[in-house]
Amino acid sequence: MSYEGVPGLVETRDAFGETTLVVDPARLLEACGHLRDRLGLSFLSDLTATDYLGWGDVAVAGYIGTRDGRDLNAPGSQGLARLPSPKPKRFSVNYHLLALSNPPRRVRVQVWLDDGEDVDSVVSIWPTADWHEREAWDLMGIRFRGHPNLVRILMDDDWAGHPLRKDYPVGGEPVRFSGDE
Repeated sequence: MSYEGVPGLVETRDAFGETTLVVDPARLLEACGHLRDRLGLSFLSDLTATDYLGWGDVAVAGYIGTRDGRDLNAPGSQGLARLPSPKPKRFSVNYHLLALSNPPRRVRVQVWLDDGEDVDSVVSIWPTADWHEREAWDLMGIRFRGHPNLVRILMDDDWAGHPLRKDYPVGGEPVRFSGDE
């Protein structure tokens, strides 16, 4: 399938049996409308956000596996040190789409954002995005412009910060139980 006519298309990648369409965040609504209306990708199965803070700062050593396995407590340097490929911005938001056809077709739409950047809500295109976008806001702090009810969905309303961000302080949080004041 060709995705050349998708508005705002920056890059198409095929890897691991999956097609990824990287789209300009400013044209996300146009791209998603095109994919739904012209290419039949009518089902949003998931929306995920990823934080790449610090990505590529530390080299990764490779391992040589043997039939006896490897000792993870004694890391080796048999492989060449390598850095992961750089990412264009800190956050990616991924929209996993499905065409309910025979055979079914899947595609992932991806936008890249820096800290504090907003992206348009796709609730008007796929109503199921409502709770997915709320979860990405609640746990990662990604704001979706035009969302009808962008409030916390998992954390308490008075919770400070977004706990899946890599710069969120770890530990020291008191456990709160039902009935505690």
